Amino acid sequence: MVDESLRKKDKRYHEGFFKRLVNGLLVMVLKLVALLPFWIIYGIADFFYVIIRYVIGYRKKVILDNLRHTFPEKGEVEIRQIMARYYRHFCDFSLETIKLHSISAKEMDKRLVVKGLEPTLQYAKQGRSIMLLGFHYNNWEWCSSIQRKAAHKLLMIVNPIRGNYAFEKFIEHSRGRWGGESVPVHKSARTAIQYVKRGEPAVLWLAADQTPPANSPFWTIFLNREAPFFTGPEKIAIKTNQPIFFLHLKKTGRGHYEAEFSLLFDDPSKVESKDILLTYIRKMEEVIRETPEFYLWSHRRWKHKRPEDIELTV
Repeated sequence: MVDESLRKKDKRYHEGFFKRLVNGLLVMVLKLVALLPFWIIYGIADFFYVIIRYVIGYRKKVILDNLRHTFPEKGEVEIRQIMARYYRHFCDFSLETIKLHSISAKEMDKRLVVKGLEPTLQYAKQGRSIMLLGFHYNNWEWCSSIQRKAAHKLLMIVNPIRGNYAFEKFIEHSRGRWGGESVPVHKSARTAIQYVKRGEPAVLWLAADQTPPANSPFWTIFLNREAPFFTGPEKIAIKTNQPIFFLHLKKTGRGHYEAEFSLLFDDPSKVESKDILLTYIRKMEEVIRETPEFYLWSHRRWKHKRPEDIELTV
């Protein structure tokens, strides 16, 4: 849920009357859009595809720069084809995220198939919490509905959306309507440890590919470029000895996905700490290279330069 104390203290949450009014009206529109059937939802997505690709050229320079560095072996024509497919998927994903606010459980079950949950059920019977490492690939927002099929309490680690309280509440409702709990990133370790101490099986779900500050102690090569990573996942896993799973999302058709759980480490305490993140990162690279159009290329993931006093982890 939204951290009210943080919202009151942080000036980035403060909104004037006019901004609150505009944001509130925008959320009202989103709620109406969420009620539309999928055939209209995808018609809107097609319209926005034309706008952001041909009219606006949404973050075109960022996307092309990211793709060119990741795939130096590909020609310019192929790079731009990937960008076009990315724009198409990005528009679908954006509208699908809005639809999450009202989609029924029955409809969701048709559109999101979950595989590999059996091992997690056994851990839950043993009273063991687990960690789930995902990333910004395909439709990660729809995965909040996995709570309905999971035996663990789903703890979704989120970054607050500052400056737009109405939209944050909208997203929070969409994610939480299946029973999961949104946990601010600065409370992730504390919350995970509390569940372990209480003996309540929980799954700590992290999109661990987010960009940390440049002074992060962990830098490695990610998609052919130096990139920093948060060290929270490995620290929490080792401290609590939670089995670590990787979440692989596949797109099987327009508006249809397959979410697969695969075990990376059963006993993190026996693994060298750096190997946890490195294994996760290499797994991400494998998935992204297979079908690159579904990764979040418009994000400035490589905006930092590694400080000279921080060594590269390999």
